[in-house]
Amino acid sequence: MQNASLKNLFFTIPVVTGLIFIGGPAMSLEQPSYTVVHADGDIEYRQYDAYLVAETVIEQGADYQGAGNEGFRRLFRYITGGNQGRAKISMTVPVAQAPVSEKIAMTAPVAQTRSADAWRVAFMLPTKYTLDTAPQPTDARVQVVQKPGRLMAVLRYSGRWTQANYTRKQADLSRAIELADVGTNGDFESALYDPPYKLPFLRRNEVMIEVDRLPVAAMEPELVAAY
Repeated sequence: MQNASLKNLFFTIPVVTGLIFIGGPAMSLEQPSYTVVHADGDIEYRQYDAYLVAETVIEQGADYQGAGNEGFRRLFRYITGGNQGRAKISMTVPVAQAPVSEKIAMTAPVAQTRSADAWRVAFMLPTKYTLDTAPQPTDARVQVVQKPGRLMAVLRYSGRWTQANYTRKQADLSRAIELADVGTNGDFESALYDPPYKLPFLRRNEVMIEVDRLPVAAMEPELVAAY
């Protein structure tokens, strides 16, 4: 069993982003739990456990950078006391982002997703919380939602948090999935694990997408025959 998190890259990261990592390296922060069930070169197929996220939707046609910064600020206010009871909630990693193909309701579930006129930005909540015990946001634009367990195809890479790097790695993962003849669900997501002051070549970044099954090469012989 390994720990890792889902969902994000902010290409223009507010100064407050650096503050959340002060006090310990990324590996000391809680992450969603997953198990690597198959590896194919640089691609890992991971089974993620369910976990809670705090999410906000940025609408009105905001661009990636503007939506990411505004979403991060809303969620940072939530975990630093912007909730009923003014609880301080521990930061987790990664901050996540993913485009979506349809408009997201404000009541739906860190991640950032985009539709034609909306982006979704989210943080994972520490596992000590449940839907019943998680502090309720005082900002109506922030929601607490449970993410289900999912099978994800993941490509890990280092480097700067740029649109070009993300786009290139997304294309690499897309080609690998196509060659593996694996179906996908939803949209590509990206994950940012490290603070902005960390050297780019030491950073952990990921691009991932939910898949409907493992590659045939990873299946047991009896399952391959059935497939």
